Amino acid sequence: MTLPIAVLDTFGSDVAEDRPLSGGDLSDVRYVRLQDGREMVVKTGPLVHVEARMLAEMALLRAPVPSVLHAEHRLIVLDYLPEAPATRETWRGLGEALAQLHSWAGTGYGWSEDYAFGSVPIPNEMSDDWPAFWAERRLLADPSALPADIASRVERLAARLPEMLPRDPKPSLLHGDLWGGNVHFTAERAVMIDPASYYGHSEVDLAMLTLFGQPDEGFWRGYGKPDAGWEERQPIYQMWPALVHLRLFGGGYHAMVTGLLDRIGV
Repeated sequence: MTLPIAVLDTFGSDVAEDRPLSGGDLSDVRYVRLQDGREMVVKTGPLVHVEARMLAEMALLRAPVPSVLHAEHRLIVLDYLPEAPATRETWRGLGEALAQLHSWAGTGYGWSEDYAFGSVPIPNEMSDDWPAFWAERRLLADPSALPADIASRVERLAARLPEMLPRDPKPSLLHGDLWGGNVHFTAERAVMIDPASYYGHSEVDLAMLTLFGQPDEGFWRGYGKPDAGWEERQPIYQMWPALVHLRLFGGGYHAMVTGLLDRIGV
């Protein structure tokens, strides 16, 4: 990897080893070892500098996230954290850390900057009406990009959100993309990586974490019991990442989207 001279000057060393890491669907992610032995993760992409600000805000609430060693436009350098097998205790620690993150109350729903998953925009303009935010900034953010049969059902779902979602849940700081691949286990703890943060209903993170599988029961021991009715809201919150996957990766996710719409009953 050819790091910018300014970055090499910052660290005062040249690159000794450079190799790609998994997880580079939306950004280029590489392991870099400097000649002085320091190890780091270097990410490049159109919005990674926004990710750095999200990680910084999560860190303020003591969330387990990688330290940002350097950030500039389209490039960030993160602390390298060697991977280890997950254990019940590290899963429990993740639950406790996520509960701590969700305990913070913001002043509204959204984020100070828009974001994106690749070609899928994520509008984050602030709102004080949660069902309206979920409808306008998520489900209906770009309905023309969806297949016609799905778009019409999503529009019906959006119209019903005021009766299906709480109007003003606590605006918790969310990871925003907390699927299993964005939980990085080390020997000491579970670390949350690759955020798409904003303020919203805490159940959004729980829905994402259960979209492609189930966390170890230690997670729930650490997090605690969600509010009554969260199982009914779960597919509504899973709809957004399912739509993102349909748009990014194609028709293989059509059945997931229609299955969620069937569960919701629209």
